[in-house]
Amino acid sequence: MTGKLTGVIPPVVTPLTEDRRLDVESFERVINRLITAGVNGLFVLGSTGEVAFCTDAMRAQVIDAAVRIVDGRVPLLAGVIDTQTARVLDHVTAAAAAGVDAVVATAPFYAVTHTPQIRRHFEILGDRAGIPVYAYDIPVCVHTKLDPDLLVDLGRSGAIAGVKDSSGDDIAFRRLCLKNRAAGEPLTLLTGHEFVVDGAYLSGAHGSVPGLANVDPDGYVRLHRAFLEGDWATVRGEQDRLAKLMEICLSAKGITGWGAGVGAFKTALMLQGVITTNQVPEPFDALTGADVEAVRTILAAVGPRALDPATR
Repeated sequence: MTGKLTGVIPPVVTPLTEDRRLDVESFERVINRLITAGVNGLFVLGSTGEVAFCTDAMRAQVIDAAVRIVDGRVPLLAGVIDTQTARVLDHVTAAAAAGVDAVVATAPFYAVTHTPQIRRHFEILGDRAGIPVYAYDIPVCVHTKLDPDLLVDLGRSGAIAGVKDSSGDDIAFRRLCLKNRAAGEPLTLLTGHEFVVDGAYLSGAHGSVPGLANVDPDGYVRLHRAFLEGDWATVRGEQDRLAKLMEICLSAKGITGWGAGVGAFKTALMLQGVITTNQVPEPFDALTGADVEAVRTILAAVGPRALDPATR
């Protein structure tokens, strides 16, 4: 991978069979659909890709399948998320050997860490990875908010290539964009928030990593291209529609949180005929009944295309 990775880099879902094995055929359909839509890269084993629920064997299977399916058509990033540096380095080594183009890591978690340890963590990863490292800012999961000054310093030194921001902190992201610009933009900044990609672009983001792009990749690609062309009316129109579509993640009544969000993405993909089942990893259960119908209703109203009548 040469140059900055910008544009739309969806965090790819990990389709499962009913008995919770990797559904390779569905995975292939998801990836090929995303590439056909014109995305600029793919990110496997993120939060949407169920990295926290995967055994090491499952991680290896996902990465091996993704490398084979992508076949160099777009850059491929892999999540190497784990509790502490040594464990992350093991995942980095495996991912790099399998042929991914870059890795994505959070701050350490479980053991309490502070800024000096977080800095050292990313410095070690950057020094030993051999491929670009992206910092993943997701405090809701790791309970640490990455500091903008720290991130820019790590970018200047070359320890990290960019940041995937899923913090939900628009003020901190704006500060990061301003500091990155003042430093000559050493970092590629990517927003992980489906609802406000347009606002992130106005702040200074270079691209997006939206889980909803699994469901509607064309919409996010159109949004990004309109941004590059300075067509802000189209940017706003696409973002407004995508925000309405994102309501699928808020529509479930039988579950909340991660299971509702990723469960909705998988349910929408199942209804679109892209994946075979909407199964999710234990201890979660797939959406059923009224929750599936709620997703179907929103898809029909504001989704990328009308549902096949056979699936209604």
